[in-house]
Amino acid sequence: MIAGAVTTAVALGLLLISLKRKRNMLATTIVGAVGAFLLVAGWLFVVDSTTAKGEAIKTGGLAGGAVIALYALWLNDRRRRTEEARQHLEGLRTDHDRSRVADERFARAVELLGHDADQVRVGALHALAGLAESSEKDYRQTVLNILCSYLRRPFELPLTAEADPERHRELEVRLTAQQLITKLLPHADLPDAPHYDLNLTNASVEYLDLAHRQVGQFVARSAKFYRANAFHHTTFHGDAHFTGAENHGRLYVHDSVFHGKAWFSNFASDDEVDFHATDFRGASKFAFGAYKGGFSLAGAKFATRADIRGLRVTGKRDLPAGWLTDLEGNA
Repeated sequence: MIAGAVTTAVALGLLLISLKRKRNMLATTIVGAVGAFLLVAGWLFVVDSTTAKGEAIKTGGLAGGAVIALYALWLNDRRRRTEEARQHLEGLRTDHDRSRVADERFARAVELLGHDADQVRVGALHALAGLAESSEKDYRQTVLNILCSYLRRPFELPLTAEADPERHRELEVRLTAQQLITKLLPHADLPDAPHYDLNLTNASVEYLDLAHRQVGQFVARSAKFYRANAFHHTTFHGDAHFTGAENHGRLYVHDSVFHGKAWFSNFASDDEVDFHATDFRGASKFAFGAYKGGFSLAGAKFATRADIRGLRVTGKRDLPAGWLTDLEGNA
């Protein structure tokens, strides 16, 4: 029993040294197992002299085995934690490599937007859109900003049949940018979707289709809309600014929802503009607008009184009854 106590004490000392110096504890475990065996077997002989020798040895062996089993469990846990740490580092390395590759793809695609060949520019736009879809959190708003920036480049619309082929090819690139903007915006019925902003200030667009989509802030100051453009069933979560914009085609904004400001002041249109059944939940302004080709607000709802100072409607109109007297005063 005394030998077991001494051996156990030595094992505890070795354990402290091993933990402090972070050394292998196999030798410590073996010494501890021997100490446990001697201590338990000796204790049984001292306490109960009638204990059979075989039983004492068997019980001591179980005690020593328990020490070894504890060491095996500790060793397995250590290996598991080491493997988890390795996998974590590997994951960080993979994420870093993926981010680096994405950044390189992004930079290369942006560079190719200035290429002379229209098909290369189209490819660059698709590459940016693909990056926005695969890395939505990091790139989608940035890519949308770039697509809008491309549409803000000076370009004269509409094109005539006599327009040079290069301008027709550039129009195809611009239409691709518009289609990709639509593709990257969440559908109107998608709950808790992120809100992405669009800035089309001074842009010239035709056949822009944001119907059944969600937008954050929308800015189209001094923009020009040609042929037909769709904003119907669109949800504008942020402010929408169409101030000073021009419409030279059919503009569909019916059944839409404006949560923030809806600013159409100084808006000029020589074709149909349809706002029927649209819900203006924030402040709205149509002041000093000029509508010559038709203007419908049938069934539209306004949370606050719209500003219609100086509004002129000379084409077909379907307006809220309260507006008619004010419009007569503007005539």
